[in-house]
Amino acid sequence: MFLTPLRSDSTSCPEIVLPASQAHHPTARACIGRDTIRRWCLGAPILPARRPVTESRLTPEFFQREDEEDDSVFYSFPRLVVHIDEGAIAAVSRLFRDLIPENSDVLDLMSSWRSHWPEGHPKKKLVGLGLNRVEMEENPDLDEVVVHNVNNDPELPFEDESFDAVVITVSAQYLTKPIQTFNHVARVLRPGGKFIVSFSNRMFGTKAVLVWRNSTDRGRVDLVGTYMEATEAFEDIQAAFLNPDKSPPGDPMYAVYSRKAAEG
Repeated sequence: MFLTPLRSDSTSCPEIVLPASQAHHPTARACIGRDTIRRWCLGAPILPARRPVTESRLTPEFFQREDEEDDSVFYSFPRLVVHIDEGAIAAVSRLFRDLIPENSDVLDLMSSWRSHWPEGHPKKKLVGLGLNRVEMEENPDLDEVVVHNVNNDPELPFEDESFDAVVITVSAQYLTKPIQTFNHVARVLRPGGKFIVSFSNRMFGTKAVLVWRNSTDRGRVDLVGTYMEATEAFEDIQAAFLNPDKSPPGDPMYAVYSRKAAEG
């Protein structure tokens, strides 16, 4: 089974409409602030959201899925494949190199066969937490493997302040309890630690949650920012379109990233 791109132009999804005069502005980054969630979208200038997503709007039905069978069943068969193309992989690796300091303790949350760790970038330890042990044991970047279902139990099995960085790569669409999970990400991060969530438009459609499937790419950026804000543990929340100049066209790659607020 391969991931397929799913898009929606539903009017219910959170997004902004830009004037034609601004459609090709070079800006491709935004900061999601505490008071006003500012919107970012492909090649567009930073504008306030017309309809910002708020935690109160994220009711349980938003996280329903077509396939509600336990995730351990769906992921029991090893898929030794990458889920994004080479250009998108390179973009993720560059982001990790730029944002994660050398010799860091890193958690690859919802990990699988590849972590896309940048070649030659020193790390102290990279721990993979996911659902398929075979996939993770075949991952050459991982130093440790932990099998754990965050949808059944969002509490991550690590001590407080264990990591300098946590990454979720092309898996955020499957989180049924994202805010609880992000709260535990904050718990296991050290103060100032980086949290990087990157994603494309590909997914296992039956396992992706409703709010993700019914949002545009722009809406998904805002959604992940809302998850981070809801924890009240992260600061300097930013978003980026990682490969806007990709040629030939391929998988688009987006990221929302932040750092854990320092204590005191």
